[in-house]
Amino acid sequence: MELTPYMKEFLTNLIAIKSTGGDPEEGAPYGKNPRAALEYFLTEAQKAGFSTGVSGDRAGLVEFGSGDRLIGIICHVDVVPAGDGWNSNPFTLTFTEGEDGEIMTGRGIVDDKGPAAASFFAMKALLDEGKVPEDYRVRLILGTDEERGCSCIEYYAEHEEIPDFAITPDSEFPAIYCEKGILQLKLNGKGIEGFTADGGSAPNMVPATAKCKIGQDEIIVTGKCAHASRPEQGINAIALLCDAIESFGYDLNDYPVMKFVKDFDKGAFTGCDYEDESGALTANIGMLSADENTSSLVIDFRVPFTYSFEDLLNNLKAKASEYGLEIETLCSMEHIYMDKNSPSMLKLTEIWKNHIDKFTGFKEEYRAEYTEAIAVGGGTYARHIPNTVAFGVQTPWAEDQCHQANESIPVRDFIEWVEVLKEFITSI
Repeated sequence: MELTPYMKEFLTNLIAIKSTGGDPEEGAPYGKNPRAALEYFLTEAQKAGFSTGVSGDRAGLVEFGSGDRLIGIICHVDVVPAGDGWNSNPFTLTFTEGEDGEIMTGRGIVDDKGPAAASFFAMKALLDEGKVPEDYRVRLILGTDEERGCSCIEYYAEHEEIPDFAITPDSEFPAIYCEKGILQLKLNGKGIEGFTADGGSAPNMVPATAKCKIGQDEIIVTGKCAHASRPEQGINAIALLCDAIESFGYDLNDYPVMKFVKDFDKGAFTGCDYEDESGALTANIGMLSADENTSSLVIDFRVPFTYSFEDLLNNLKAKASEYGLEIETLCSMEHIYMDKNSPSMLKLTEIWKNHIDKFTGFKEEYRAEYTEAIAVGGGTYARHIPNTVAFGVQTPWAEDQCHQANESIPVRDFIEWVEVLKEFITSI
């Protein structure tokens, strides 16, 4: 199988829609651009011969097959902001040659427009081959608010048919049995005369730029974007700003919001200084805002499943108060934990084993190293709709591309996604 002209055109058009969340409009509760991406997708699916629909203006449906049993594939077409640091237009699908052959680059090609398109292409290939399921239905469910809270799929779960089993290809292989808790907090403080600051564009992105103005001095710093669940892969510009302010000769004690950032120690400030099988606590100071009236930080925590949100909040409130900051909870999503040896989880890992050696970067030792279900810090739709497991699509040995600048995937790997999804549809 190869990337056909139709696939290339579909992906190009889908990536071009700047589907970051926006202000609600009639018929578009998450803004016009996520709805535009959904409409494009559904129009193409209808042309291809699928039945389509929309649930409460929040999620799209693409379905084929017949029977009482329903199998789901749950993706999203909204994306995080582009951020800084791109070598090309993030909303123009760009093809370049790399060590692993042709590479596709564009915001959403991995998270999650690319996987949504691969799911559609897998269904379309089976439809074109006359391999339509006869004793079950397959439904591709397309959310439009995953990056800002997942209310789209929560609405679906409340109003629509729940799949008997579903995957969400919005994480990594082999399959995900545990997702850490996600807690996004806003720390609010007083304004500071003569001080303004701004940094970051979303809580779940490591900020790539930050700036402030103190008197006549304007200070701008540049970091590196990454997903909040793996902040070590980025360079936090808000943290860099603290050092830059000091290098200009200013005392951070005069700017409590920045002093908090400088002093921040995730273990000491939250009381969670250990790790369990899901890993250690991660913390991303993702957004900064300050003017003469108010100052604030937004922090994204990925919490080990054995540590309670209540303990984290109580400990952090005590520390934040020392800096004159009060805490507001923006998002609170408890962890999920599944039996990694359940029949469905074992089936998914078996599908993965059938394809592991087809992906770029594969080494023979990976057959033993990367074949059991894993725990992750990322959050997916699996925690919002029953009977759902995160399955793929990134390889466990590759650098995480989610929320990164220059988000990219080898074409070879994208094609293998389609093959994996075809096997899922026909064998689950």
